[in-house]
Amino acid sequence: MQEISSNEWKQKTEKDSDGIILDVRTDEEVEEGIIPGAKQINISDPASFMENANKLDKSKNYYIYCRSGGRSAQACAVLESMGIENTYNLLGGISEWDGPVE
Repeated sequence: MQEISSNEWKQKTEKDSDGIILDVRTDEEVEEGIIPGAKQINISDPASFMENANKLDKSKNYYIYCRSGGRSAQACAVLESMGIENTYNLLGGISEWDGPVE
């Protein structure tokens, strides 16, 4: 897992046309806004999270965020334990995000 700032995140995701953005927050949190292009897989629902995680392409890069960075760091660790090598955690989570939200 690499921890990256909001600016690094933007630079990497703009250049990485094959990267996947994952939002690991709850449904209620997502209703408040989501980073454009993100796919939600709620880590607070372990069964659903693991079901969705098992469907991920291990060859892709994953840019992962939550509200403050804790759950997304946990998600990165879980994905890495499943063989996904390239995970990027948004430092400070969406609360530090200074880009657009949907």
